[in-house]
Amino acid sequence: MAVHAHPDDESSKGAATMARYVHEDVEVLVVTCTGGERGDILNPAMERPEIKENIAKVREEEMNRAREILGVRQSWLGFVDSGFPEGDPLPPLPADCFAVQPLEVAAEPLVRAVREFRPHVILTYDEKGGYPHPDHVKCHEVSMEAFEAAGDPDRYPGTGEPWQPLKLYYHLTFTKDRLVALHEAMVRAGIESPYTDWLKRMDEQPQPWAVTTRVPCADYFETRDQALLAHATQIDPNGFWFACPLEVQQEAWPTEDYHLARSLVDTELPEDDLFAGIREKVCL
Repeated sequence: MAVHAHPDDESSKGAATMARYVHEDVEVLVVTCTGGERGDILNPAMERPEIKENIAKVREEEMNRAREILGVRQSWLGFVDSGFPEGDPLPPLPADCFAVQPLEVAAEPLVRAVREFRPHVILTYDEKGGYPHPDHVKCHEVSMEAFEAAGDPDRYPGTGEPWQPLKLYYHLTFTKDRLVALHEAMVRAGIESPYTDWLKRMDEQPQPWAVTTRVPCADYFETRDQALLAHATQIDPNGFWFACPLEVQQEAWPTEDYHLARSLVDTELPEDDLFAGIREKVCL
């Protein structure tokens, strides 16, 4: 189960991993916390009044296309996008949004989803959300709550039979090591790298989590890119996401990377499989 804040997050974080496991006959569910209603249109080609007026519906349709490309199941928690507050001082968050919901209110539908789908592994964001969007931070909070609570029969009554997931991971998509590898590969290939300034900023803000798990999935990077492009309001095909050629990525960094934040099974680090330790346990 991959828990994400908005439609398109599932395609920019861990999509090739999911596509690989789907190919291996693993059941994969993407849970999307909000509809992305307050998101900006980030692709200039989609800046049209009729799209802005129907952004929630458009993003739902985009999610459906991405889901089909990845081969995953997908469900909505039904909360409203919080938007990304900007300014000094920051404006208050909208009263109806996901980020301001009490934890038990926000986590209850995810606990229900965990008990219904019965995942062995949950993917989510770290406590800073990967980046400080309030919905990403809230996504972390509800994911941790659901991991701890779903197996407890005394918590969240009426949401199904208890089920305890066995491992929980944080996405580590933009690590310094990965960006350095891509940057150096592009320079060697004579391609202008978009990562120079980003790497300078990363020197000032060290990564808080170590990579524990690298999942080989280069064969599914093209599937990931097609899923990204399905989110046409959010992804500019001429933009940053595609600045590094696919073949360069596959050669320089053929994995998607994670931090193992919770585990109820024995596993040896580093890992190359999200189900390390689980396969042995459930197949006994």
